[in-house]
Amino acid sequence: MTLTPARTETLEEFVERARDWLSRQGLPRRGTAGTAGTVGERSSLAVFHDLAHDEEAALIARLTDWVRRKHEAGFGAIDWPLDLGGAGLPPAFEQAFARLEAEYDVPAAHELVSVTLHLIAPTLRAFDRTAELRALVAPMLRGDLLACQLFSEPGAGSDLAGLATRARRDGDHWVVTGQKVWTSGAQFAQWGELLARTDPDAPKHRGITAFMIPLDAEGVEVRPLRQMSGGSSFNEVFLTEVRVPDTLRVGEVGEGWKVGLTTLGFERTSSGENTETGGGLDDAIALARSTGALDDPELRQRLADLVVSHTLAEVALARDGAATDRASTDVVGSMRKLQWVNRLRQVSDFAHDALGPSLVVDDGTPDTFAWTEHVLGAPGYRIAGGSDEIQRNLIAERLLGLPAEPRGDKNTPWKDIPR
Repeated sequence: MTLTPARTETLEEFVERARDWLSRQGLPRRGTAGTAGTVGERSSLAVFHDLAHDEEAALIARLTDWVRRKHEAGFGAIDWPLDLGGAGLPPAFEQAFARLEAEYDVPAAHELVSVTLHLIAPTLRAFDRTAELRALVAPMLRGDLLACQLFSEPGAGSDLAGLATRARRDGDHWVVTGQKVWTSGAQFAQWGELLARTDPDAPKHRGITAFMIPLDAEGVEVRPLRQMSGGSSFNEVFLTEVRVPDTLRVGEVGEGWKVGLTTLGFERTSSGENTETGGGLDDAIALARSTGALDDPELRQRLADLVVSHTLAEVALARDGAATDRASTDVVGSMRKLQWVNRLRQVSDFAHDALGPSLVVDDGTPDTFAWTEHVLGAPGYRIAGGSDEIQRNLIAERLLGLPAEPRGDKNTPWKDIPR
């Protein structure tokens, strides 16, 4: 049961309560003995998980248990309203707890849990349509239900609006057939947020509808995809005549693009906040010390540039948290995502030059060859959540007011677009 804090609690009182609770959880502090060179549980520097299935399942179990413990203590979904299972406190309280939590070695992050908490649950909150959908939110915030995104397809990646998965109306249900791909964590999820085409006669952006579908429904098949790093966090999902009740439709019929953009906006903002994916600043500093890179003027300057980028990201995050105008969340998210991807690249470049041949030869030296996990995975985030080119278009058109890029198929029925 979630504890409801007193509504008269000041931020200072909340911080003291949170600090006391965290100190009693038996978690080691970061930088203490036994945690050298790691951030949280991350002895790995992988950007995308490359664990065996059972190891990845165990990681998710530890993380969801931590989410549940926080929620039961009143420190989960801190800035969410009480009626949706949150603590009903201002965003500043959420940010304060995050700063305190960062001092401890909490369970390592996993994309599926982040997608559930920060992308799909907020989307369901924004499109509060039915009791069936509303009933999913609180269990998601507690970590009891996990949900993935069923957006991308083999023929619809950056041009997501070209998706071909079909959903046809059948009374009070929809029948879905198609294929999704690059779905993170689908093999561990119970639900999926699906975009499907419901009107092939409409232009591609206007004939899409969004649904929540249970992944144990008849006709759903999840197949893991092996990555070049060795893991299989991504999946392809096949949907064959899957029946979905209309009560699980998110938003209005034909307005799935709006729902999808909402989720992607949360994804871009969430990506901009994520500074712990792969090798982070602390890992880069530890690498500089162990390799002697601090004695190289050029490498020392590049490490300083990374410190500056990290500090600017913290300033931007604080500014975003204090902003009251949320009208351009997707554009701000695009900016933050580009900045975050650039930091990932900076870390990769620094590791590459600091390690030299040790990056590609596993001679048993700790924290050397392990950096290949970061270097191989970092470019993937140039695509995830919308490619860099898409982000730049959004910024140019919606923030800078530049003319929109010509779109020859804007008003063409989807069925008539060559494929």
